[in-house]
Amino acid sequence: MVIVVLITALIGLWFIFTNGMNDAANCIATVVATKALSPIQAVLWAALFSFSALFIFDMTVAATMGKGIVQESSIDVYVILAALLGAVLWTLICTRFGIPISTSHALIGGLIGPVWFGKGAAFLIGKGIFTIVAFIVISPLLGMVMGFVLNSIFMAIFKKSRKPKVDKAFRRMQLVSSAAFALGYGGNDGQKTMGLIAVLLASAYSVAPDNAFLQFIYGNGAAASDASFFIPMWLKLTCYGLISLGMVTGGWKVIRTLGDGLTRINPAQGFCAEASGAATLILTALAGIPVSTTHTVTGAIIGTGLTRGVKKVRWLTAKNIVWTWVITIPVAIVISGLIYLLMMKTGITSIR
Repeated sequence: MVIVVLITALIGLWFIFTNGMNDAANCIATVVATKALSPIQAVLWAALFSFSALFIFDMTVAATMGKGIVQESSIDVYVILAALLGAVLWTLICTRFGIPISTSHALIGGLIGPVWFGKGAAFLIGKGIFTIVAFIVISPLLGMVMGFVLNSIFMAIFKKSRKPKVDKAFRRMQLVSSAAFALGYGGNDGQKTMGLIAVLLASAYSVAPDNAFLQFIYGNGAAASDASFFIPMWLKLTCYGLISLGMVTGGWKVIRTLGDGLTRINPAQGFCAEASGAATLILTALAGIPVSTTHTVTGAIIGTGLTRGVKKVRWLTAKNIVWTWVITIPVAIVISGLIYLLMMKTGITSIR
């Protein structure tokens, strides 16, 4: 079983890396599109602040992922393995075609599928799932409204100012807004897979508490902790390090889609989109609600674009992105659920 645990944990860490690759666009699309920073400068800047979230936020989002979506008693190494395989497969498909999906919701759907298909709906936590599904709508709407209002205010304030001077000022301000967005991203996405790996280790340790390897990587720290949900420090550092490394690697097709595919943006709009997205991400991270950075920043970009008129938004691109939002959780549920059923049929889940 230890080998299966190790393989599953490695897949989880790989998923965190691909999460950073896909979601790099969310943090740097606007700052690159307005030329406030070069692509290389932008990814390094975003990666720095995403990693810094480790030292600022509590592990509330990780706790939600670990025990707020399905009953802890239903989780074992094979549930996590199927969840990760389903989420990774869907994320890689979308990244390959430059589709800015929510890796968060791919992971959530991936977790629901094996539990639902293999153990029954009674093990699902309806309240937690409902909250997450509700924020598929709420988070982009918040970003859109805040982006629209903030950009409208700045348009009124700087209406008579010279455009080159205003652009220069907002490019500097974007350094702050993009850093804040990356911080919110780290506080949210940096914790999601971490929570599942922590539950994986706890589940394996409960089955084999005398195993020396499991004691070393989990048991000793858990015994010294008073927390009901324990995450080893090495796991926190590894997860935040990998998601930041993934951001540096970057998903450049997705960056082009978000940075230029929805609407043309100027530095003021870039600042407003980033600031609005950052506020939404930080508030939800503090509340322990795992939301999609993709949804949030897309809504914020559309909101700033609407200040110039409805026709300035490329609605076909927006429609394609929203369509992907709608199908991500159901598709991930089906993929991961079928993977788990295949494991059951072949007897893999009986290996201990």
